[in-house]
Amino acid sequence: MPRSAKLPPQFASHFHLLGQVDFEDCLTAQKRLAYDAATRGDGRFTALLCEHPGLITIGRRGSRDQLHLSGAELAERELAVRYVARGGGCLLHAPGQLAIYIITQLEWHRWSVGEFVRRFQSGLSAALQELGVTTTILPGHFGLWGRTGLLAALGIAVRFGVASQGAFINVNPDMRSIQRIETVPAREFSGLVASLPAGNTLPPQRPIHSSLLSETTQPVKMTSVRAAVVPHLAAAFGCADYHMHTGHPLLPELSGSTPRESAA
Repeated sequence: MPRSAKLPPQFASHFHLLGQVDFEDCLTAQKRLAYDAATRGDGRFTALLCEHPGLITIGRRGSRDQLHLSGAELAERELAVRYVARGGGCLLHAPGQLAIYIITQLEWHRWSVGEFVRRFQSGLSAALQELGVTTTILPGHFGLWGRTGLLAALGIAVRFGVASQGAFINVNPDMRSIQRIETVPAREFSGLVASLPAGNTLPPQRPIHSSLLSETTQPVKMTSVRAAVVPHLAAAFGCADYHMHTGHPLLPELSGSTPRESAA
C-alpha cells in the first residue's frame, strides 16, 4: 500500500444474537442505542438479531389497503397493527422471521443512506446465496425476491444521522397470515416485474411474502441462517474485527424463546 494511502478507520462492531424479543422493547432499545451512537461519535456498529411475536407493522411506503385481513381475522389471530417510522411497506413479524437491526452513525462512516441500504442488501444477498437461494431485486425497491415471493424485506430509519431499524428474513414463519399482505401495491407490481432485465429470477404474479422454506422446499434452520448472515453483513460493512454476544442488557428475551446456541 502506498505510504500516502490512508488506512480505513477502525470501529467497534458488535453482533447480538437474541431469541424472541418484544417489538416495543426492541424499538425502545434502538432509540437508546441510536442516542449513544450519536453522542459517542466513534462509528460503533451494533447489530441486533432476534425474532418477534406476531405483529403487523406499516412503514412509510405502506398503507392499510395492503392488508387483506379483516378486523375479525386480526383479532382472531391476535395480530395488532402498528405504524412505524421506517422505510418500506407492510410487514408481518412472527416467530420464524429473523429481524436484523443495525444501529450506527452514517456520517462517521461516510455512508449515504442509499449506500448503507445497498451494503445491507448486498450482505443479505450473499448470505442467502451461500444457503443456495438465488434472489433478485425490483427496480426502485429494496428487498430480496425469490420465485415464490419476497424473502427479505428492508425498512430503514435514519434520525440525526444515525441508522436504525433494518431487515427481515422470512425463514420459516407461519404463512397463513403473511401471504395475505401485499409487499408492494398491486398496481405497481406488474410494471416493476415487466421492467426486470432478461435472465433475472422472476417473482410470482402477485406481490406476496414468502419464506426460505417455501423457496427451497427443504428444512431451513434459523441457526443456519444467522450463521450465514453475520459474516456476510460484517464483510459488507467493513467490520474487520467484530464481536459476538448471546444477549443484550437492554433487551430481555421472552419466556419460552427457543434456546440459542453459543456464539463461541
